[in-house]
Amino acid sequence: MPQQKSIYVIGSSNTDMVIKSDTLPLPGETVIGGDFLMNPGGKGANQAVSCAQLGGRVIFISRVGNDLFGKQSLEHYQQQHIDIQYISIDASLASGIALINVDKQGENCISVAPGANNSLTFTHVEKAFSSLQADDIVLVQLEIPFETVAQTVRMAHEKGAKVILNPAPARALPDWLYPHLYLITPNETEATLLTGIKVTDEATATAAAERLIHKGCQNVIITLGSKGALLKSKNYAGIIPPPQVKAIDTTAAGDCFNGALAVAIAEERPLEEAVRFANKAAAISVTRMGAQSSLPKRNEIVES
Repeated sequence: MPQQKSIYVIGSSNTDMVIKSDTLPLPGETVIGGDFLMNPGGKGANQAVSCAQLGGRVIFISRVGNDLFGKQSLEHYQQQHIDIQYISIDASLASGIALINVDKQGENCISVAPGANNSLTFTHVEKAFSSLQADDIVLVQLEIPFETVAQTVRMAHEKGAKVILNPAPARALPDWLYPHLYLITPNETEATLLTGIKVTDEATATAAAERLIHKGCQNVIITLGSKGALLKSKNYAGIIPPPQVKAIDTTAAGDCFNGALAVAIAEERPLEEAVRFANKAAAISVTRMGAQSSLPKRNEIVES
């Protein structure tokens, strides 16, 4: 495996409670029948585990409650060989919980109670950043307080780290943030919100990516589901298609993609090659149920 930089993942830790049924319930409707499973989730945790299972050297900065879900999460991350010394425990708030419905096409709808994730502050991050080196990778999402994200991005950039922002869940971002980003990875919905350009195809995705570059991002990847991902960088512009698979659950596919991307960048691969690697990982994940339970290991990705 190539030599790589450390990957600092700053984000949420949840427990996912998933029901898979034929259809998603409409407002006021009860859908009977289906399968239930419970496993670790949260965008930050999903991406940290994705990195670790693909061989990344991962430091995870997060916050959990002093409860059964938090204790189970910490044990799980240790089993994945993730550095958990900067995961702190909030004695007054419960660990984060996500309720997920998945239909037979693999589409989902999710409700999240953030709990202890809402008390993750930059003070927690700053302790971990005492060991951050130039060209290390910092991977962050938007399921924690935005003030924490903003200060994290600013300091990581000042230290010369490569900052990857997965802007999910979707929200507006301040203009000053974009020039601090090595890479931003919105999906179609998030790219539409950030740019005002409705992303529906390659042409509109390209226009949105160009607008994000104009805002100051060094590189842009817009994920397009089963169509793959559009990469806009100095050396490449276009859609990179994924392997074709039958999806049964898209939960955490984007997190899998971002984790795999971070590992490939930590190994100093070109961005085009990194996207191909991430596409392969995400394609495997959608053929399985669950969030972290669906994430592939390194030996499952056959590289061409």
